[in-house]
Amino acid sequence: MRAVVCHELTGVDGVRYEPEWPEPTAGAGQLLVDVRSTALNFPDLLMIHGKYQERPELPFVTGSEMSGVVSAVGADVLGFQVGDRVVAVCGRTLADKVAVDAKRVFHAPQGLDFDAASGIGITYFTSIHALKQRAELQPGETLLVLGATGGVGSTAIQLGKLMGATVIAAASSAAKLAVATELGADATIDYSREDLRERLKALTGGKGVDVVYDPVGGELSEPALRGIAWRGRYLVIGFADGRIPSLPFNLPLLKGCAIVGVFWGSFAQREPDVQRQNVAELWDYFATGRLRPLVGEVHPLTEYRAAFTSLATRRARGKVVVRVAP
Repeated sequence: MRAVVCHELTGVDGVRYEPEWPEPTAGAGQLLVDVRSTALNFPDLLMIHGKYQERPELPFVTGSEMSGVVSAVGADVLGFQVGDRVVAVCGRTLADKVAVDAKRVFHAPQGLDFDAASGIGITYFTSIHALKQRAELQPGETLLVLGATGGVGSTAIQLGKLMGATVIAAASSAAKLAVATELGADATIDYSREDLRERLKALTGGKGVDVVYDPVGGELSEPALRGIAWRGRYLVIGFADGRIPSLPFNLPLLKGCAIVGVFWGSFAQREPDVQRQNVAELWDYFATGRLRPLVGEVHPLTEYRAAFTSLATRRARGKVVVRVAP
């Protein structure tokens, strides 16, 4: 089968297209899935640099989530059959086929094509967990989303609006902010030319925002924290900027606010019942058209380098998708 394989932890230069990679088989408790589309995420980029908390043994097939069609069902698997349309967050997805633990597979939600469905796992699962369980976002509260048109940021805008929040989207260009407005943002901040903290003061009448959703890190984190309201919640999602910020701890003390870590992968393992409730809610939103994934770019499998580069340069608006098969 075809696959995109990491041979060296040197970024995209250590990744190669392999036209004849060994094909997996479905073991007990597994499904074999013919991959149709794979969505890339920031952890995929970290992994090929050897900077992610998980370091697969080299060489490894890249990619972390996908949509596809079940082609074989292993022993002891219930609830799936050959031909089912599915999605999964499972790793090794930039390939024609993937064998995956059936517990990590979901029937694809109604109303989404393979490209859109391929990227709903990590981003939407992260954002609904962040806003519901970690921030406990309430109707009428104000939500600031940094990196607003990236993979996770775009989902936070959509979910924040569905939960009744006033959403302020922050991004690095007017073009990106136009997309954020289309997604439902009530106000925008171009932090390439506006002072983030001062703009937050103006938009909130000096009160500050109730929740900060931060997948960016770097130099934006401190002004965002300074712009938080009393008893606000600062959600640490990730570090797309590449720099983990050092924050002055007197700020949480003075503002009575909380800095809250969001690690969806660990949450899903530790609290599977709550994760299933989140998935059921999301699937209803997709089926009824209240949520529509933002697909920014679609690349064929052989153009994996362009897909990774788009992610690395933070050029993408929404999900970067690699279409493995029609």
